[in-house]
Amino acid sequence: MSAPVEVVLSADSAGQLFNCAVFDPHSGSEFLSYRGGNTSSRSLTVLNGEYILGAQLGKNFINVWEIQRKKIIVNGQLTCQAATAMSTGNLLAILSRHYQDVSCIRFTDDSSHFVSGGKDNLALIWNLSSVVQLDSSRTPEPCHILSRHSLPITDIHCGLMGPQARVATASLDQTVKVWEVSSGEMLLSVLFDVAIMSVTFDPCEYFLFCGGSDGNIFQVSLCSTSLSRDKTFQTDSDGNQVFKGHRNLVTCLSVSMDGTLLLSVHQPQGERTDILIHLVSPTGPVTNAVIIPAPANMFLADSHPAVPLPRFSRHLNPSEQGDGTGSGGMCLKLRANTQEPEGTYLEKADELYSLMCAVTDKSVFGDGENTKVRVSELEEEVKTLKKINKDLYEFSTQLLTKPN
Repeated sequence: MSAPVEVVLSADSAGQLFNCAVFDPHSGSEFLSYRGGNTSSRSLTVLNGEYILGAQLGKNFINVWEIQRKKIIVNGQLTCQAATAMSTGNLLAILSRHYQDVSCIRFTDDSSHFVSGGKDNLALIWNLSSVVQLDSSRTPEPCHILSRHSLPITDIHCGLMGPQARVATASLDQTVKVWEVSSGEMLLSVLFDVAIMSVTFDPCEYFLFCGGSDGNIFQVSLCSTSLSRDKTFQTDSDGNQVFKGHRNLVTCLSVSMDGTLLLSVHQPQGERTDILIHLVSPTGPVTNAVIIPAPANMFLADSHPAVPLPRFSRHLNPSEQGDGTGSGGMCLKLRANTQEPEGTYLEKADELYSLMCAVTDKSVFGDGENTKVRVSELEEEVKTLKKINKDLYEFSTQLLTKPN
Protein backbone atom coordinates (compact mmCIF):
# COMPACT_ATOMS: atom_id res chain seq x y z
CA MET A 1 0.00 0.00 0.00
CA SER A 2 1.46 3.36 -1.04
CA ALA A 3 1.58 6.27 1.37
CA PRO A 4 -1.36 8.70 1.06
CA VAL A 5 -0.95 12.15 -0.41
CA GLU A 6 -3.22 13.77 2.17
CA VAL A 7 -4.29 12.87 5.69
CA VAL A 8 -6.74 14.16 8.28
CA LEU A 9 -5.11 15.31 11.52
CA SER A 10 -7.57 15.62 14.39
CA ALA A 11 -7.71 15.85 18.18
CA ASP A 12 -10.47 15.53 20.77
CA SER A 13 -10.86 16.98 24.25
CA ALA A 14 -11.34 13.69 26.12
CA GLY A 15 -8.04 12.03 25.24
CA GLN A 16 -9.06 8.62 26.64
CA LEU A 17 -7.65 6.56 23.79
CA PHE A 18 -5.36 9.14 22.18
CA ASN A 19 -4.70 12.86 22.09
CA CYS A 20 -4.64 13.22 18.32
CA ALA A 21 -4.80 10.86 15.38
CA VAL A 22 -4.17 10.66 11.65
CA PHE A 23 -6.89 9.30 9.34
CA ASP A 24 -7.32 8.50 5.66
CA PRO A 25 -9.68 11.20 4.32
CA HIS A 26 -11.20 8.83 1.76
CA SER A 27 -11.81 5.64 3.75
CA GLY A 28 -11.86 7.02 7.30
CA SER A 29 -9.38 4.39 8.53
CA GLU A 30 -6.92 5.36 11.25
CA PHE A 31 -3.22 5.45 10.32
CA LEU A 32 -1.51 6.72 13.49
CA SER A 33 -2.47 7.87 16.97
CA TYR A 34 -0.58 10.00 19.48
CA ARG A 35 -1.25 9.40 23.15
CA GLY A 36 -1.04 11.58 26.24
CA GLY A 37 -3.10 14.56 27.38
CA ASN A 38 -5.70 16.42 25.34
CA THR A 39 -5.48 19.40 23.04
CA SER A 40 -7.39 22.67 23.28
CA SER A 41 -9.30 24.18 20.38
CA ARG A 42 -7.35 25.70 17.44
CA SER A 43 -3.98 24.77 18.93
CA LEU A 44 -2.89 21.70 16.94
CA THR A 45 -0.24 22.16 14.28
CA VAL A 46 2.53 20.38 12.36
CA LEU A 47 6.01 21.91 12.59
CA ASN A 48 8.30 21.51 9.60
CA GLY A 49 6.71 18.15 8.75
CA GLU A 50 8.63 16.57 11.65
CA TYR A 51 6.75 17.42 14.86
CA ILE A 52 3.12 17.66 15.96
CA LEU A 53 2.45 20.35 18.58
CA GLY A 54 -0.69 20.71 20.66
CA ALA A 55 -1.39 23.04 23.59
CA GLN A 56 -2.55 21.07 26.61
CA LEU A 57 -6.15 21.88 27.49
CA GLY A 58 -6.32 24.11 30.58
CA LYS A 59 -2.57 23.95 31.36
CA ASN A 60 0.56 25.88 30.48
CA PHE A 61 2.60 23.40 28.48
CA ILE A 62 2.77 22.05 24.94
CA ASN A 63 2.57 18.37 24.04
CA VAL A 64 5.03 17.59 21.25
CA TRP A 65 5.34 14.37 19.28
CA GLU A 66 7.85 13.40 16.68
CA ILE A 67 5.89 12.53 13.60
CA GLN A 68 6.82 8.87 14.27
CA ARG A 69 4.83 8.97 17.58
CA LYS A 70 7.62 9.59 20.11
CA LYS A 71 6.27 12.06 22.67
CA ILE A 72 8.13 15.07 24.08
CA ILE A 73 6.74 17.58 26.59
CA VAL A 74 7.82 21.19 26.22
CA ASN A 75 7.22 23.30 29.31
CA GLY A 76 6.81 27.02 29.05
CA GLN A 77 4.46 29.90 29.40
CA LEU A 78 1.82 29.66 26.68
CA THR A 79 0.24 32.55 24.86
CA CYS A 80 -1.23 32.91 21.41
CA GLN A 81 0.89 36.04 21.03
CA ALA A 82 4.38 34.54 21.45
CA ALA A 83 6.75 33.77 18.58
CA THR A 84 9.44 31.15 19.20
CA ALA A 85 12.54 30.39 17.15
CA MET A 86 12.87 26.74 16.16
CA SER A 87 16.71 26.79 16.06
CA THR A 88 17.29 28.04 19.62
CA GLY A 89 13.96 27.92 21.45
CA ASN A 90 14.43 31.53 22.56
CA LEU A 91 11.31 33.62 23.10
CA LEU A 92 11.60 36.38 20.49
CA ALA A 93 8.55 38.55 21.13
CA ILE A 94 5.42 38.95 23.22
CA LEU A 95 2.75 40.98 21.45
CA SER A 96 0.12 42.75 23.53
CA ARG A 97 -1.84 44.65 20.91
CA HIS A 98 -5.17 42.88 21.50
CA TYR A 99 -7.40 44.13 24.32
CA GLN A 100 -9.04 40.76 25.08
CA ASP A 101 -8.29 37.05 24.60
CA VAL A 102 -6.82 35.96 21.27
CA SER A 103 -9.07 33.32 19.70
CA CYS A 104 -7.06 32.28 16.62
CA ILE A 105 -3.82 32.86 14.70
CA ARG A 106 -3.14 31.94 11.07
CA PHE A 107 0.03 32.28 8.96
CA THR A 108 0.20 32.99 5.24
CA ASP A 109 1.46 30.11 3.13
CA ASP A 110 4.98 31.60 2.92
CA SER A 111 5.06 32.44 6.68
CA SER A 112 5.92 36.07 5.92
CA HIS A 113 2.80 37.38 7.68
CA PHE A 114 0.31 36.14 10.24
CA VAL A 115 -3.17 37.28 11.25
CA SER A 116 -4.46 37.24 14.82
CA GLY A 117 -8.11 37.50 15.81
CA GLY A 118 -9.56 38.13 19.24
CA LYS A 119 -12.60 38.65 21.39
CA ASP A 120 -12.02 42.40 21.10
CA ASN A 121 -13.58 42.22 17.57
CA LEU A 122 -10.22 42.99 15.97
CA ALA A 123 -8.12 41.09 13.45
CA LEU A 124 -4.50 42.23 13.16
CA ILE A 125 -2.12 41.57 10.26
CA TRP A 126 1.52 41.24 11.36
CA ASN A 127 4.76 41.12 9.40
CA LEU A 128 6.83 38.32 10.94
CA SER A 129 10.19 39.98 10.22
CA SER A 130 9.13 43.12 12.10
CA VAL A 131 7.87 41.06 15.03
CA VAL A 132 11.13 39.18 15.54
CA GLN A 133 13.38 42.21 15.03
CA LEU A 134 16.49 42.38 17.18
CA ASP A 135 15.97 45.99 18.28
CA SER A 136 14.29 45.55 21.66
CA SER A 137 13.72 49.30 22.03
CA ARG A 138 11.05 49.24 19.32
CA THR A 139 7.62 47.79 20.00
CA PRO A 140 6.30 45.74 17.06
CA GLU A 141 3.11 47.12 15.54
CA PRO A 142 0.68 45.36 13.18
CA CYS A 143 0.75 46.23 9.49
CA HIS A 144 -3.03 46.61 9.39
CA ILE A 145 -5.85 46.66 11.91
CA LEU A 146 -9.08 45.11 10.62
CA SER A 147 -11.82 46.65 12.72
CA ARG A 148 -15.02 46.19 10.72
CA HIS A 149 -16.43 43.39 12.90
CA SER A 150 -18.79 44.29 15.75
CA LEU A 151 -18.51 41.03 17.77
CA PRO A 152 -15.63 38.60 18.58
CA ILE A 153 -13.64 36.92 15.83
CA THR A 154 -14.28 33.16 15.74
CA ASP A 155 -12.02 31.95 12.91
CA ILE A 156 -9.48 33.10 10.33
CA HIS A 157 -8.30 31.53 7.10
CA CYS A 158 -5.41 32.76 4.91
CA GLY A 159 -5.36 32.01 1.20
CA LEU A 160 -2.37 31.48 -1.06
CA MET A 161 0.17 33.93 -2.56
CA GLY A 162 1.95 35.01 0.62
CA PRO A 163 1.80 38.79 1.20
CA GLN A 164 -0.56 39.12 -1.78
CA ALA A 165 -3.03 36.65 -0.27
CA ARG A 166 -6.61 37.19 0.74
CA VAL A 167 -7.71 36.43 4.29
CA ALA A 168 -11.20 35.59 5.51
CA THR A 169 -12.43 36.41 9.02
CA ALA A 170 -15.56 34.95 10.64
CA SER A 171 -17.38 36.54 13.56
CA LEU A 172 -20.29 36.21 15.94
CA ASP A 173 -21.73 39.32 14.26
CA GLN A 174 -23.08 36.96 11.54
CA THR A 175 -20.65 38.17 8.88
CA VAL A 176 -17.64 36.83 7.05
CA LYS A 177 -15.29 39.41 5.59
CA VAL A 178 -12.56 38.95 2.98
CA TRP A 179 -9.49 41.22 3.16
CA GLU A 180 -6.34 41.87 1.20
CA VAL A 181 -3.22 41.17 3.27
CA SER A 182 -0.98 43.68 1.50
CA SER A 183 -3.28 46.69 1.90
CA GLY A 184 -5.67 45.67 4.69
CA GLU A 185 -8.56 46.65 2.41
CA MET A 186 -11.89 44.88 2.81
CA LEU A 187 -12.84 43.17 -0.45
CA LEU A 188 -16.12 41.52 0.53
CA SER A 189 -18.55 41.28 3.44
CA VAL A 190 -21.25 38.59 3.49
CA LEU A 191 -24.11 38.75 6.00
CA PHE A 192 -25.77 35.53 7.21
CA ASP A 193 -28.76 34.90 9.45
CA VAL A 194 -26.64 33.02 12.05
CA ALA A 195 -23.27 33.49 13.75
CA ILE A 196 -20.35 32.02 11.79
CA MET A 197 -17.94 29.79 13.74
CA SER A 198 -15.49 28.61 11.05
CA VAL A 199 -14.35 29.62 7.58
CA THR A 200 -12.10 28.35 4.77
CA PHE A 201 -11.40 28.81 1.04
CA ASP A 202 -11.24 26.09 -1.58
CA PRO A 203 -7.71 25.75 -3.10
CA CYS A 204 -8.55 27.86 -6.17
CA GLU A 205 -10.39 30.42 -4.02
CA TYR A 206 -13.49 30.16 -6.16
CA PHE A 207 -15.65 29.43 -3.11
CA LEU A 208 -15.79 30.43 0.53
CA PHE A 209 -17.12 27.85 3.02
CA CYS A 210 -18.65 29.17 6.24
CA GLY A 211 -19.73 27.01 9.20
CA GLY A 212 -22.78 28.36 11.01
CA SER A 213 -23.88 28.10 14.62
CA ASP A 214 -27.03 26.27 13.45
CA GLY A 215 -25.07 23.38 11.90
CA ASN A 216 -25.36 24.55 8.29
CA ILE A 217 -22.36 25.05 6.00
CA PHE A 218 -22.73 27.91 3.56
CA GLN A 219 -20.90 27.88 0.22
CA VAL A 220 -20.33 31.41 -1.10
CA SER A 221 -19.25 31.95 -4.71
CA LEU A 222 -16.36 34.42 -5.05
CA CYS A 223 -16.79 34.64 -8.83
CA SER A 224 -20.03 36.60 -8.71
CA THR A 225 -20.48 39.45 -11.16
CA SER A 226 -21.93 41.65 -8.41
CA LEU A 227 -19.87 44.78 -7.78
CA SER A 228 -21.17 45.31 -4.26
CA ARG A 229 -18.75 44.67 -1.39
CA ASP A 230 -21.58 44.15 1.10
CA LYS A 231 -24.13 41.49 0.36
CA THR A 232 -26.56 39.16 2.13
CA PHE A 233 -26.20 35.43 1.54
CA GLN A 234 -28.88 33.87 -0.64
CA THR A 235 -28.87 30.52 -2.40
CA ASP A 236 -28.86 30.73 -6.20
CA SER A 237 -27.66 28.95 -9.33
CA ASP A 238 -24.26 30.69 -9.29
CA GLY A 239 -22.75 28.41 -6.62
CA ASN A 240 -24.22 29.88 -3.43
CA GLN A 241 -25.72 26.93 -1.59
CA VAL A 242 -26.18 25.34 1.86
CA PHE A 243 -24.91 21.95 3.08
CA LYS A 244 -27.02 20.42 5.84
CA GLY A 245 -26.05 17.53 8.11
CA HIS A 246 -24.79 18.85 11.45
CA ARG A 247 -27.06 19.55 14.39
CA ASN A 248 -25.06 22.28 16.12
CA LEU A 249 -22.35 24.86 15.53
CA VAL A 250 -19.67 23.91 12.97
CA THR A 251 -16.27 24.53 14.59
CA CYS A 252 -13.77 23.34 11.94
CA LEU A 253 -13.69 23.36 8.15
CA SER A 254 -10.96 22.13 5.82
CA VAL A 255 -10.80 21.41 2.07
CA SER A 256 -8.57 18.87 0.33
CA MET A 257 -5.91 19.98 -2.14
CA ASP A 258 -7.96 18.92 -5.16
CA GLY A 259 -11.09 20.61 -3.82
CA THR A 260 -13.20 17.44 -3.88
CA LEU A 261 -13.49 16.84 -0.10
CA LEU A 262 -14.80 19.18 2.57
CA LEU A 263 -14.07 18.17 6.17
CA SER A 264 -16.35 19.65 8.82
CA VAL A 265 -16.66 19.29 12.58
CA HIS A 266 -19.52 20.15 14.89
CA GLN A 267 -19.11 20.51 18.61
CA PRO A 268 -21.44 18.46 20.81
CA GLN A 269 -21.03 14.86 19.67
CA GLY A 270 -17.58 15.35 18.17
CA GLU A 271 -18.53 14.20 14.70
CA ARG A 272 -16.16 14.73 11.83
CA THR A 273 -18.13 14.71 8.59
CA ASP A 274 -17.09 15.51 5.06
CA ILE A 275 -19.24 15.34 1.97
CA LEU A 276 -18.42 11.71 1.22
CA ILE A 277 -17.46 10.00 4.47
CA HIS A 278 -18.50 9.96 8.11
CA LEU A 279 -16.05 9.59 10.99
CA VAL A 280 -17.09 9.35 14.65
CA SER A 281 -14.80 10.06 17.61
CA PRO A 282 -15.39 7.41 20.30
CA THR A 283 -14.14 9.47 23.23
CA GLY A 284 -15.23 13.11 23.14
CA PRO A 285 -15.79 16.35 21.22
CA VAL A 286 -13.29 17.06 18.46
CA THR A 287 -11.30 20.25 19.09
CA ASN A 288 -9.15 20.29 15.94
CA ALA A 289 -9.44 18.74 12.48
CA VAL A 290 -7.63 19.64 9.29
CA ILE A 291 -6.68 18.03 5.97
CA ILE A 292 -2.92 18.34 5.44
CA PRO A 293 -0.36 16.98 2.94
CA ALA A 294 1.11 13.82 4.43
CA PRO A 295 4.63 14.57 5.77
CA ALA A 296 7.26 12.65 3.83
CA ASN A 297 8.58 10.72 6.85
CA MET A 298 5.28 10.14 8.67
CA PHE A 299 5.11 6.50 7.58
CA LEU A 300 8.86 5.78 7.80
CA ALA A 301 9.44 4.18 11.19
CA ASP A 302 13.24 4.55 11.11
CA SER A 303 13.37 8.23 10.17
CA HIS A 304 14.23 10.97 12.66
CA PRO A 305 13.83 14.76 12.65
CA ALA A 306 16.64 16.61 10.90
CA VAL A 307 16.75 19.25 13.66
CA PRO A 308 16.07 18.37 17.33
CA LEU A 309 13.46 20.51 19.02
CA PRO A 310 15.08 22.64 21.76
CA ARG A 311 13.53 23.64 25.04
CA PHE A 312 11.36 26.74 24.76
CA SER A 313 12.46 29.72 26.82
CA ARG A 314 10.05 31.36 29.28
CA HIS A 315 11.64 34.82 29.09
CA LEU A 316 12.56 37.35 26.43
CA ASN A 317 16.13 37.53 27.83
CA PRO A 318 17.14 33.98 28.78
CA SER A 319 20.63 34.96 29.97
CA GLU A 320 19.30 37.35 32.58
CA GLN A 321 16.52 35.06 33.77
CA GLY A 322 18.69 31.96 34.06
CA ASP A 323 16.77 30.35 31.23
CA GLY A 324 19.62 29.94 28.78
CA THR A 325 21.56 26.94 27.64
CA GLY A 326 23.08 26.43 31.07
CA SER A 327 19.69 25.54 32.56
CA GLY A 328 18.72 22.88 30.08
CA GLY A 329 18.44 24.94 26.88
CA MET A 330 20.01 23.78 23.66
CA CYS A 331 22.25 25.64 21.24
CA LEU A 332 22.21 24.29 17.69
CA LYS A 333 25.07 24.80 15.24
CA LEU A 334 24.05 24.90 11.62
CA ARG A 335 26.02 23.04 8.99
CA ALA A 336 28.57 24.99 7.03
CA ASN A 337 26.37 25.17 3.94
CA THR A 338 23.53 26.78 5.93
CA GLN A 339 25.48 29.40 7.88
CA GLU A 340 25.62 32.03 5.17
CA PRO A 341 22.48 34.20 5.16
CA GLU A 342 20.46 34.24 1.99
CA GLY A 343 20.67 37.53 0.09
CA THR A 344 17.75 39.87 -0.35
CA TYR A 345 15.80 40.10 -3.60
CA LEU A 346 17.55 43.38 -4.47
CA GLU A 347 20.98 41.84 -3.90
CA LYS A 348 20.00 38.88 -6.06
CA ALA A 349 18.74 41.27 -8.77
CA ASP A 350 22.02 43.24 -8.72
CA GLU A 351 24.01 40.04 -8.94
CA LEU A 352 21.91 38.82 -11.86
CA TYR A 353 22.25 42.18 -13.63
CA SER A 354 26.03 42.13 -13.22
CA LEU A 355 26.14 38.61 -14.60
CA MET A 356 24.03 39.64 -17.60
CA CYS A 357 26.29 42.62 -18.26
CA ALA A 358 29.37 40.39 -18.12
CA VAL A 359 27.81 37.95 -20.57
CA THR A 360 26.80 40.81 -22.88
CA ASP A 361 30.32 42.28 -22.77
CA LYS A 362 31.80 38.93 -23.68
CA SER A 363 29.36 38.41 -26.54
CA VAL A 364 30.08 41.89 -27.97
CA PHE A 365 33.77 42.28 -27.34
CA GLY A 366 35.01 38.72 -27.01
CA ASP A 367 37.69 37.60 -24.55
CA GLY A 368 41.41 38.17 -24.05
CA GLU A 369 43.40 39.73 -26.89
CA ASN A 370 40.30 40.36 -29.02
CA THR A 371 38.92 42.58 -26.25
CA LYS A 372 42.13 44.65 -26.09
CA VAL A 373 42.18 45.10 -29.86
CA ARG A 374 38.55 46.18 -29.89
CA VAL A 375 39.12 48.67 -27.08
CA SER A 376 42.08 50.20 -28.94
CA GLU A 377 39.99 50.57 -32.09
CA LEU A 378 37.25 52.32 -30.16
CA GLU A 379 39.75 54.69 -28.53
CA GLU A 380 41.14 55.66 -31.94
CA GLU A 381 37.62 56.23 -33.21
CA VAL A 382 36.85 58.50 -30.26
CA LYS A 383 40.02 60.55 -30.93
CA THR A 384 39.01 60.95 -34.58
CA LEU A 385 35.52 62.11 -33.62
CA LYS A 386 36.97 64.62 -31.14
CA LYS A 387 39.24 66.05 -33.87
CA ILE A 388 36.33 66.35 -36.31
CA ASN A 389 34.25 68.07 -33.64
CA LYS A 390 37.06 70.52 -32.90
CA ASP A 391 37.52 71.34 -36.61
CA LEU A 392 33.78 71.97 -36.98
CA TYR A 393 33.81 74.27 -33.98
CA GLU A 394 36.75 76.31 -35.30
CA PHE A 395 35.19 76.58 -38.78
CA SER A 396 31.88 77.76 -37.29
CA THR A 397 33.66 80.32 -35.12
CA GLN A 398 35.60 81.75 -38.04
CA LEU A 399 32.48 81.91 -40.17
CA LEU A 400 30.50 83.79 -37.52
CA THR A 401 33.27 86.26 -36.66
CA LYS A 402 34.28 87.03 -40.28
CA PRO A 403 33.67 90.73 -41.05
CA ASN A 404 31.18 91.54 -43.78
